[in-house]
Amino acid sequence: MKRRDIIKKKRAFTAISPKMLGKLTPFQIIGEPLMTEKVYKTANDHNTYTFKVHKNANKNDVKLSLQKLYNVTPKSVRIMNVPYKGRMQRKLVRRAFKKAMVALHDGDSIELAA
Repeated sequence: MKRRDIIKKKRAFTAISPKMLGKLTPFQIIGEPLMTEKVYKTANDHNTYTFKVHKNANKNDVKLSLQKLYNVTPKSVRIMNVPYKGRMQRKLVRRAFKKAMVALHDGDSIELAA
């Protein structure tokens, strides 16, 4: 096996391995669910739920944490960083955080208290 192939295998393994699950618990990785009007509508229509997640978590951490906490297998996980919305002329400030949008299979659901 050539050196190039070994490096590719290592990169592929680190890309699919969880990053923070050994250091944090699933409760620390998955924060509170986001409940806005838009999120509530997508949860009902498309079976997609949105959570605040730890800033260092990756997709695989979120997927495995959801499996342990809610006993569901996600169909897809999308992660995005929500930027800081600073204070110009207003009193309210939106802090920066990371959120995960999780699509579940048709039979699965997560009970969230509103």
